[in-house]
Amino acid sequence: MNKHTASPFSQGCETLETKSQRTALVRRAESALCRAERAGAILYDRRRDLARLIHLDPFKALPDTPETTDAILAGLRRALRAERNRGRAGHWTYDLNRHIALRQAYAAEASATSCQKRTPAVDASA
Repeated sequence: MNKHTASPFSQGCETLETKSQRTALVRRAESALCRAERAGAILYDRRRDLARLIHLDPFKALPDTPETTDAILAGLRRALRAERNRGRAGHWTYDLNRHIALRQAYAAEASATSCQKRTPAVDASA
């Protein structure tokens, strides 16, 4: 093959059709990841999932207070940052499933925090 002949496998020779196909594929992949994240956040169970994600004692009861949730969110942010850095670096310990589970847990905890802040405290003396 002549070096001046365009090959479909050469790097800079994408046609408009392949670019649009790639864009559509990326959109579908992003949509699938968003759906998986939302579904996992709905099924998230703090006692079951948190112990393996940020290494908490699974037998220790965690109070359901905004302070505890803020501490959990901080731990999840640290774990997400570390996992993203491993992924960007191409490190062999990077785990996509762990990364997705961390995002699901973070989304669930963040939504629980926003619900706690929106719900007014019930006065027990009334």
